[in-house]
Amino acid sequence: MTSNDFFERIEAHFINQLPFVAYRKPNREVVTAMLQRHNDLIFTKNFTEKGFVFSPFDAIEKTVLLPDNTSEIISCSQFSVIPAQAGTHLENDSALTASKDFHINLVKQGVEAINTSDLKKVVLSRQETISLSEENPIEIFKGLLAAYKSAFVYCWYHPKVGLWLGATPETLIKIEGNRFSIMALAGTQDYKGNLDVVWQNKEQQEQQFVTDFIVDNLKPSVESFKVSDVETVKAGNLVHLKTMISAQLKKETPLKNIIEALHPTPAVCGLPKQLAKQFILKHENYNREFYTGFLGELNGETTIAPRSSKRNIENRAYSVKRNSTQLYVNLRCMQLKNKQALIYVGGGITESSDAEKEWEETVSKTKIIKKVL
Repeated sequence: MTSNDFFERIEAHFINQLPFVAYRKPNREVVTAMLQRHNDLIFTKNFTEKGFVFSPFDAIEKTVLLPDNTSEIISCSQFSVIPAQAGTHLENDSALTASKDFHINLVKQGVEAINTSDLKKVVLSRQETISLSEENPIEIFKGLLAAYKSAFVYCWYHPKVGLWLGATPETLIKIEGNRFSIMALAGTQDYKGNLDVVWQNKEQQEQQFVTDFIVDNLKPSVESFKVSDVETVKAGNLVHLKTMISAQLKKETPLKNIIEALHPTPAVCGLPKQLAKQFILKHENYNREFYTGFLGELNGETTIAPRSSKRNIENRAYSVKRNSTQLYVNLRCMQLKNKQALIYVGGGITESSDAEKEWEETVSKTKIIKKVL
């Protein structure tokens, strides 16, 4: 399918108010779309279904499913995206000043809670509203595709839920057969031309919290853990600390159990998880909805070719099909409605957090989305 036909099909689906998702995996060329044939709102029951899931931050039972068996799947590749002008955007300076004051005070409350309770870390976020002269999600999606090659880029729509786009750098889980991997991503700095970055104790501690949480919570479900060294990675105009954790899943481990154990991770919620979540729900002045939730392919099928060597030349023609699930944390995202872009950003707060610096970090993160607006 040509890229023109591909984007025309997506736009027609949107105009007809039918659910769809279009996405490209990190560092890939192929863009895929699932076009649901009806407008029913379907929720996953136990994560055994096959399709594409979109889950909110605080209600895993409300995970929306676009099922494979009631959707058409199309794709295109090897095309260059030249994003059209998506329209100018206007920022409300007085609203931004009020948002800054609120967020700085919120961070101070978080630090105080950490110093006076069992809370170790809490991720605090904010919503920023940008007025658009034009609301064309397909053009904004093209802009994200062009700008963020190494992110999971998506455009998701359901007439009964809303319209979301994003370019997230963070994988929640990847499962192929019984092989499991997960990313621990935390700590943020502006990218200044190279990855030779000096990290403070605050960022290193924040990242270690995420890694330890994942390992501790997955122990009942996996075996043969492998934890990589911490490395600095670039995501848009920012750099982060990343650790990859891989393991072998124990047989008959329900996927739902793994997701419930992990989501939301300390990278988007905090530690201890329930205490951090309670603080967020009480003190943040808005509903995160699908921001810091997760999304991706559920129980798809992937083909794995055997390794080639002189000893198994005769096996090179054979391949193995395995069940595959790839879920991503919904970061660097926005919601479009009423000719406005609602941008969501946040950061991890620990006992050594500086409220003014935490505000500046959220400003840096908004630049990722504003770049394509």
